[in-house]
Amino acid sequence: MTEQTFVLPDVGEGLTEAEIVQWRVAPGDTVAVNDVIVEIETAKSLVELPSPFSGTVGELLASEGSTVEVGAPIITIGSADAAPPAPAQPTTVPEPDDAGGAVLVGYGTGGAVSSRRRKPAERPVKASVGVVAKPPIRKLARDLGVDLAAVTPSGPAGEVTRQDVVKHAEQASVFRNIETPEWGAVREETIPVAAPAAPASIDDAREESIPVRGVRKATATAMTSSAYSAPHVSVWVDVDASRTMELVKRLKASPDFADVKISPLLIMARAVMWALRRTPMINAAWVDTEDGAQIRVRHYVNLGIAAATPRGLLVPNIKDAQAMNTRELAKALENLTLTAREGKTSPADQAGGTFTITNIGVFGVDAGTPIINPGEAGIIALGAIRQKPWVVDGEVRPRWVTTVSGSFDHRVVDGDGISRFIADVASVLEEPALLLD
Repeated sequence: MTEQTFVLPDVGEGLTEAEIVQWRVAPGDTVAVNDVIVEIETAKSLVELPSPFSGTVGELLASEGSTVEVGAPIITIGSADAAPPAPAQPTTVPEPDDAGGAVLVGYGTGGAVSSRRRKPAERPVKASVGVVAKPPIRKLARDLGVDLAAVTPSGPAGEVTRQDVVKHAEQASVFRNIETPEWGAVREETIPVAAPAAPASIDDAREESIPVRGVRKATATAMTSSAYSAPHVSVWVDVDASRTMELVKRLKASPDFADVKISPLLIMARAVMWALRRTPMINAAWVDTEDGAQIRVRHYVNLGIAAATPRGLLVPNIKDAQAMNTRELAKALENLTLTAREGKTSPADQAGGTFTITNIGVFGVDAGTPIINPGEAGIIALGAIRQKPWVVDGEVRPRWVTTVSGSFDHRVVDGDGISRFIADVASVLEEPALLLD
């Protein structure tokens, strides 16, 4: 029997290391070519590595939770006839809808070895006999752990729509966390972002140290570099967004948008695109080259949306968002959100962003001074939209009010450009009819 050694491959992200999250096999298991053998986490994504060999698993050379350098051996597989290894530099791509994650180009999409950990699609849900819903909607409900029988249908024939399922999942998430917890007995603790080491002694139980790696390490490095290399300037303005809320309501009732999630973030995204066209320097970036510093202006918009996910902060972006109509942009935002929530955001989806929106309003926050994403010149934040007293034609009336705030690289954009951009975004939120231009 020939023993083959599988080394950690370069998954095409330009990274040098990855964390072993979970082994899908154990010594003695039989695997075939393309069977998933391990799940790893890089600084950008979770990746399932398929086996390039068939045979019997020998030894696991890296433990779960350990960080391994690219090129280091991670597993041995015994085989009578060794299969040729896969290409040296594969890249990650999403699997089809029914697949469980990402695979490496060159390895194929063969069947996976049974996992010891449940995937989102395997979460138990109650039976939904008698509920009218199309197969894709039923799959979405399974993925989000939603009981279709508990969802109020809004379809014209009494069927459950995609928007019904997503709305139910979001409401369930909010109400699961609405109860105020009691104070714990320990004065301080650090929230784990990875499996912590066991305390060395009873005396150490009051504190613990968590290794910084994966997404948290990448985020910390990027934000520190941005904060201390780009001179940030922040501005904000309060906005009467009542007409935006009216437009959102009309779009939700429109048959053309029946299968798409509509929210104020969609109007915000359209407003940002309109404003970027009027002040293109906001869509630029400061670039240091061997010949000196340059300002690179992009005549396209890869619109980043900051997303809080179970793995940490990710900023996937919508490629060429400037070329999309309202429906296309709404669909792209919905797909981006669902993909991030399921932990399937690929490295390609996070690369090449030109400008970022962070929707802090979903957390009930009014405004902030966000840090610019590296490689960009600005980031804008949409605050919570609340009914507040507002002066209209000399009278105080209840209006839907929000705060738009943003941070910008003062090396790239001067104060007048920054102010004009924020004012333009505010103008569209106050009067969305400007988008008809």
